[in-house]
Amino acid sequence: MTNNNQNISLENLARRDFIIKGTLLGGGLMLGIGAIPDSAYAAGVQCDPNTPTKFGDNEVNAWVSITPDETVYIRIARSEMGQGTRTGLAQLVTEELECNWKKVKTQSATPGQSLTRKRVWGEHGTGGSRGIRISEDYVRRGAAAARIMLLEAAAKQWNVPVSELKVDKGVITHTATGRKTTYGKVAQLASTLTPPDPKSIMLRNPREWKVAGQPYARIDTANKVNGTKVYGTDLQLPNMLCASVKACPVFGGKLVSYDEAKIKSMRGVKGVVKINDSTLAVVADTWWHANTALNALPIVWDEGAGAKTSQPAIEKMLRDGLDEQGDFWQRKEGDAPAAINSANKKVEAIYYTPFRAHVTMEPMNATVKIVGNRAEAWVPTQNGEGSHAALSEATGIPLANCEVYKLDSGCGLGRRGSTQDFTTFAAKVAQQYPGVPVKAIWSREEDLTHDYYHPIAMAKMSAGLDNAGNLTGMHIKVSGQSINATLAPTAIKNGKDERQLQGLYEKGPDAQLGYTFPTLLTEYVMKNTHVPVGPWRGVNTNQNGIFMECFMDECAKAAGKDPVQFRQALMKSHPKHLGVLNAAAKKANWDKPLPAGTYRGVAQFMGYASYSACVAEVSVKNNVVNISRLVFALDCGHVVNPYLTREQIEGSVAMALGAIFNPEITVENGRIKQQNLDTYPLLKLASTPRIETVLVPTYDFWGGVGEPTICVVGPAVANAISAAIGRPVRNFPLSREGLSLA
Repeated sequence: MTNNNQNISLENLARRDFIIKGTLLGGGLMLGIGAIPDSAYAAGVQCDPNTPTKFGDNEVNAWVSITPDETVYIRIARSEMGQGTRTGLAQLVTEELECNWKKVKTQSATPGQSLTRKRVWGEHGTGGSRGIRISEDYVRRGAAAARIMLLEAAAKQWNVPVSELKVDKGVITHTATGRKTTYGKVAQLASTLTPPDPKSIMLRNPREWKVAGQPYARIDTANKVNGTKVYGTDLQLPNMLCASVKACPVFGGKLVSYDEAKIKSMRGVKGVVKINDSTLAVVADTWWHANTALNALPIVWDEGAGAKTSQPAIEKMLRDGLDEQGDFWQRKEGDAPAAINSANKKVEAIYYTPFRAHVTMEPMNATVKIVGNRAEAWVPTQNGEGSHAALSEATGIPLANCEVYKLDSGCGLGRRGSTQDFTTFAAKVAQQYPGVPVKAIWSREEDLTHDYYHPIAMAKMSAGLDNAGNLTGMHIKVSGQSINATLAPTAIKNGKDERQLQGLYEKGPDAQLGYTFPTLLTEYVMKNTHVPVGPWRGVNTNQNGIFMECFMDECAKAAGKDPVQFRQALMKSHPKHLGVLNAAAKKANWDKPLPAGTYRGVAQFMGYASYSACVAEVSVKNNVVNISRLVFALDCGHVVNPYLTREQIEGSVAMALGAIFNPEITVENGRIKQQNLDTYPLLKLASTPRIETVLVPTYDFWGGVGEPTICVVGPAVANAISAAIGRPVRNFPLSREGLSLA
C-alpha cells in the first residue's frame, strides 16, 4: 500500500501575491481546458499559490502540472471533508497519466479562478455523493490528454514515431533503442503542443486499472493525525478579530434590542454587529472573549408565532396529514387502495422519524477580509461556488472581485453545502471592520440550535396479501417537512415536491425503488414547520428506507415467509437491487442458524445511484440492544478505492446508529430543546459493531459511495430487533420504543 502524504501549510492557505505569468516553477506542463481571458492577463490576475496557474500560449488545460523534479500536481475542484475524494480523483488522474503515484500531490482550484477561466473545472459542489461520479470523465480525459502530449514531446525530441514509445510511472522508453526520459524533462516541450480532442481519447478499461481501483491510503492523512492540519477554526491571520454569533432562539423571531454598553468594557471586546433582523455577533480579539461577552450581552427578542409551537403539536400535524389526500401522487400504478381493501389480508403500519442535527465535529465558521472593493474568504465549505456567491451577495462586491479559499472541513454531512449562512454572517461582520480579517465561529450551542435539520416525517404504509401470501398492492403515504420548501422553493412545481419521496422513484439513476408491485400508489403530504430543514447525509433515503424496508418485513411476517425470499420474489425486474441483497445474505450466512438469543434483520435500498443491502445480527436483553455484526453489500458500479469505500460504509454505520438510538431533536416553546452534547450525544466507539463489507462492482455505471449505505442500517437493525422482541418497532429513535443501545 502506498501513502503519499500531502502537507499544505498555513502559509499556502493564505493569499500571497502570485502573478500568473511566465513558466511554472522554472518550466513544466499545465493541462486543462480553456484559457484565462487576455484582459485578465493584462490586468495582472493573481491567485493563491496553493493553486499556481501558468497561462499564455503554452497552456492547454487546468488539471495537471508537472515540474522538472517530476512532481505531478493534480488540481481538484471538489471539497474534501474526509470522504476521500481528493485521493480517489488523484488515483483516476494517475491511472490515465501513467505517472509515479509516489510523486503525486494535489492542489485546490478556487471558485474565483474557475470564474475567470469560464468554469473550466465545472461545479465545485461536493454533496449527494457526487464528488467522483460526476467528475471522473473530464478528469480522466484531461490526464489522458497530458499523457498523449508528453509522449508526443518525447517523440519529437528523439525524432521517432510515438508508436515506438511506452511509458511506466512517468518514465518514457523508446523500445527500439532503450533510450529513456521522464515526464519532468519533456514537460516544457509538451506544453507547446496542440492538445488532442478530449472526446477522441480512449480511456482505460476499469477492469484493467493498475492505480485506480487499488486500496491506496489517503494522501492527506498525516497532518490530520499529527495536529498540523489547519481547519477553519484553526486559521490564524495577522491582526485577525473573532466573532461569536447568536440568533433568536426561536426560528422566525426578531431582534428587538441589545445593550452594548453592558459589555463594552469587557476584555478584548471590539463591538457588537447586527447581522440581520434576527442575528447579531460580538467581535473581540479572541473568540473566547467574544463568546463570553455575547453570553453576557442583554438581548431582547420578539420570539414571534413560532414560540407557541412544541413537539406534540408538530407530531399531531404530521399524523393528521396521514389522513389527508397527498399533495400529489408520484406513482400511480393500477388501483392500489382497491387492491388492498379487497385483499385476503391487509397489513398497515405508521412509522415516525424525527428531526436530526448534523453535529459536525467542527462548528460552522468562516473568515472574511474586505479591503476596498475586494473580498476574500477562507471557508470550510462543501460548495466553493456557493460560498463565492454568498460572499458577493452579502457584501455587494462583484463576483470578479471576490475569492474563496476552500479549507478542508471538519465534517460537512450536507450542512456546509446549499446553506451558506456561515459565509454570509462572517461577511456581514467583516464589513464593519474593513481591512481586518474577521473569523466568525458558532458556539456548539448555537450550532445545535440553529441547524438546518434532517426533516421530520411520518409514513402510513398499507399492503394487501392474497391467500398465498403474495402482495396485491402497496400504498405509501409520507407526511413530513420539505427540504425544498426551505432551501429551493422553485424546485416545487405546482405544489409537488418529489424530492421527499427519494428512493421510491420508478426509474433511476439516483434512487429507484427495487420492487415491482402489482399495484402501487406513492403520495406525499407536505407539512412544514417553523424549523428549517436541509440535506443530512443520505437525505430522504434515510426515512424512506426505514418506512419501506421495515414494512417489507412486516408484510413478510404477515405472509408467513422468510424476509429475504419475500423480497426476492418482488425483485426479478431489478437485478442490481437483487444482486446486493443476495450478496449480503450470502456473506451473512442467512440460511444458517444463529446462536440462541441472536436474531437477524435485512434491508436493501438504492440511493445516489448505488445499490446497497445490509444484514444485522442483534440480541436484546432487558430492552438493551447489542449489535454483534453488520454485513453490507454495495454495488457502486466502479470502485475507485476499495479501502476508502469501506471507510465510508463504516462511517455511515456510526451516523445511522446514532440516528436510530440516540436522543432526537425536539421543539419546546418554539426552541430546540437539545443544546449541547450532554442532551444530544454522539455514538460512542464502544457501541460500534463488527462491520463486514462485500463490494460487488458491475463496472457499468458510476455510483456514489458516501451516502448510499446509511439508509439500510436503520431498517436492518430495526428488523433484527423486531425479530428478537416479537413485535414491530415503528418509532425512531428507538428510545420511543423503550430500547437502548449497549
